[in-house]
Amino acid sequence: MSLEDAKKQIDHAFTREDLKGPSFENVFAGATSFLRRKYTKDLRGVDVAVTGLPFDQAVTNRPGTRLGPRAIREASALQTMDKPYGWDFDVLSEYAIADYGDMAFDYAMPSEVPGRIEAHVGGILAQGAACVALGGDHSVTLGALRAHAKVHGPLSVIQFDAHTDTWADDDAARVDHGTFLYTAAKEGIVVSERSVQIGIRTDNPDTLGFNIIDAREVHEIGVEAVAQRVHEIVGRAPCYLTFDIDCLDPAYAPGTGTPVWGGMTSHQAAVCLRRLAGLDLKGGDVVEVSPPFDHAGITAVAAAHVATEILCLWGAGRRAEVNS
Repeated sequence: MSLEDAKKQIDHAFTREDLKGPSFENVFAGATSFLRRKYTKDLRGVDVAVTGLPFDQAVTNRPGTRLGPRAIREASALQTMDKPYGWDFDVLSEYAIADYGDMAFDYAMPSEVPGRIEAHVGGILAQGAACVALGGDHSVTLGALRAHAKVHGPLSVIQFDAHTDTWADDDAARVDHGTFLYTAAKEGIVVSERSVQIGIRTDNPDTLGFNIIDAREVHEIGVEAVAQRVHEIVGRAPCYLTFDIDCLDPAYAPGTGTPVWGGMTSHQAAVCLRRLAGLDLKGGDVVEVSPPFDHAGITAVAAAHVATEILCLWGAGRRAEVNS
């Protein structure tokens, strides 16, 4: 495909026949799948499925993250004509990537959602594809971690966030975006001593043994040193990357449910993510984009780039595995 094709081709989310390569269609038009990938529930031959988890139940302040997946897909339309900048390979051309659409659930039964997410993500993994999810509040990561742990065993977690999300909560009936990692640690599906949380800038009395590089340290030591620390902590353990968009300072991501000042810049996040290449990444997500609080779509643009970087990190890990 080329720019010439934009004159006569549209809605690649439905009309494209292949699963690889760029997509040239007018950015302002057409069906907005993630990166204009083909929408399909048939994952035969698919390497990575991107899916939306449009759920928010327990945001601290601003509701609306259920609209995040839609906004992220729309913002991603700007990124489809070239390979992701700065990488030495083109993940869109080298790997078959599909948009699996969103998870279905009963909005009036929030207690069922974690199980729904686990089944939804588990269904993707069962078809042999990796999964990158678009949230949704941060509670959605718990179901995704459970599904991945069933396939890969206990995981190291790399969490970009303003909050640790390890507040104590032993009530299994509650669905809370601030306790998902506490629950995951108690269930033994994550390995806290080989996990790292980046950009934290709120207090938590019990960090459960997770390694923390808080926002102040990120600014003081620089993102190159942060990435090196992550490699030292995680090593070659199977890992999952979750990026809460409120890791970024509100100046760079105003549309989120829990904005906290003093966070990372989009440049810092971009460099740090790129330097994580080489990890054994099994899956990931980007969460807590709340479009109603960002009329310019800055937050969704950032999240679309984060999700693309997760795809590239997965691809880099896959290439390293094949070449080892």
